[in-house]
Amino acid sequence: MKTFKGVGGWVGSFGIAFAIALFIGIFIFQPYKVDGHSMDPTLHDEERVYVSKLSHTFSYLPDYGDIVIVDSRVDRERTFKDDFMEHPLFQIFKDTKEDRTFYVKRVIGKPGDVLEIKEHTVYRNGEALEEPYINEPMRAGQDNKWTVPDNHIFVMGDNRNHSEDSRVIGFIPLNHIMGKKIL
Repeated sequence: MKTFKGVGGWVGSFGIAFAIALFIGIFIFQPYKVDGHSMDPTLHDEERVYVSKLSHTFSYLPDYGDIVIVDSRVDRERTFKDDFMEHPLFQIFKDTKEDRTFYVKRVIGKPGDVLEIKEHTVYRNGEALEEPYINEPMRAGQDNKWTVPDNHIFVMGDNRNHSEDSRVIGFIPLNHIMGKKIL
């Protein structure tokens, strides 16, 4: 009888720990791994970053220059089920080697901003951005202009010539911002 109580105690403790880990990972804090070179020289391939999920939980807008994790599937609505199933405790059982859903990018534009690329420089609302963090100047042929819609942001990688970002995938809905890099 003592054995059953001992096992029951362990199972209960494990269940509580699992629930707390789920809560923290979904709503508060979660690690991500950088996959690729689009954020060079700021972040490197395979580097682990830690993300505050409070911006996702409370749907607040990140600041210009913040490094954020975004869900690149901008053509579909995100649900709580997505947040739950994408938790690292469930990803252990899923082969995620080829999963290129989450991108690490820098916030360049917020709702209402007019962004323009001309002569290898990004302009926001007519002002050239000072971007000491970029890897190299953008190549010619990328001149374009966008107006960021309500409830969206515009993101770019620091390695502009080798980044799949809002120039390719489009504007990022606010509920697709998974969190903000803190470490």
